[in-house]
Amino acid sequence: MLDEIFAQFAHDPNFDKPADALSCDNDDDGSTLDHGRIADALTARQFITAGKATVTLKSLKSGARFTYRITAAKDENGDRSGDGTLFVGLLSGPNNDGDYKYLGRISRDVFWRGRKNPRPGDISADAPSMKAFDWTWRKLVQGTLPDQVEIWHEGRCGRCGRKLTVPESIRSGFGPECIQHIG
Repeated sequence: MLDEIFAQFAHDPNFDKPADALSCDNDDDGSTLDHGRIADALTARQFITAGKATVTLKSLKSGARFTYRITAAKDENGDRSGDGTLFVGLLSGPNNDGDYKYLGRISRDVFWRGRKNPRPGDISADAPSMKAFDWTWRKLVQGTLPDQVEIWHEGRCGRCGRKLTVPESIRSGFGPECIQHIG
């Protein structure tokens, strides 16, 4: 029975290769996400602006990496705000679910650094994490994914935040229901 289940992999040239030997090539369907790495600007923007995204930016030059949570603003009823505003937080501690500090907001494709009235403990406008997100976002808005940065998703849907388990969903960054709502 297992032979039948795994027979479909017999013609896959990558089936027996170790994971670190696999590259992030385009698939037959044109998608450019593989194992959580986002490999084009349009997909990166769609994922980041979906409403509940967590992404890690990794500098290929320095090796530095920063993890950000980007969430949609909510209206008074708790629904997604109609103006498309997104809040950006920086992972700043060991708790991957709760240790995020406010970094800024995205509104009309512009990343606004910090707050009008900064609070103690806010991320400085000169912090490398602030500069990295700002620079990368500006490049993505221009339609460019810079060669010197990698963008990774954490294996959760960028729209609803649920853990992704279907291989196609892991590749796209969106669950089967949410992908239908992404333009």
